[in-house]
Amino acid sequence: MIRPFQPKDMNPVLKIWLAASLAAHDFIPSEFWESKVEDMRKLYLPNSEILVHEDGGEVDGFLALHGNTVAALFVSPPRQHMGVGTMLLQKAKGLRDTLQLTVYTENRNSVRFYEQQGFHAEEERRDAHTGHTELLMTFPGRHIGTASRTVQACVSLHPNNEK
Repeated sequence: MIRPFQPKDMNPVLKIWLAASLAAHDFIPSEFWESKVEDMRKLYLPNSEILVHEDGGEVDGFLALHGNTVAALFVSPPRQHMGVGTMLLQKAKGLRDTLQLTVYTENRNSVRFYEQQGFHAEEERRDAHTGHTELLMTFPGRHIGTASRTVQACVSLHPNNEK
């Protein structure tokens, strides 16, 4: 069952966030994630619209929206690959016309998951906190290759271009 976040969900959500972050981002030192728990508790989660997935009375996944940005989508590692993330993302798609998110390029499983959910990579950038490359992905996205995107951007910006 998907429902809105309640204050009693804070500790289970943080536990899921940390466990899933450590599992999915083994290319980033665990100390980084551990040092961010209080920021999640006091800054990021309170400023987001959060949906939780609950099964048997226990929270096993959550999605945080900040405007049209999927700021977080995490599922308890033992419950991954069981449709929880898909259900949460489908609910978010029903709440917003467009969505965007960033995902580390090294997190190949998540990149594949988002592609399967209809997200498309728009650009690569470097995350200021970790120094790792991340993808900006959008839904619905304009899927065009990097070379095509560059040509399209140049054509769009050309002063003699008329549409």
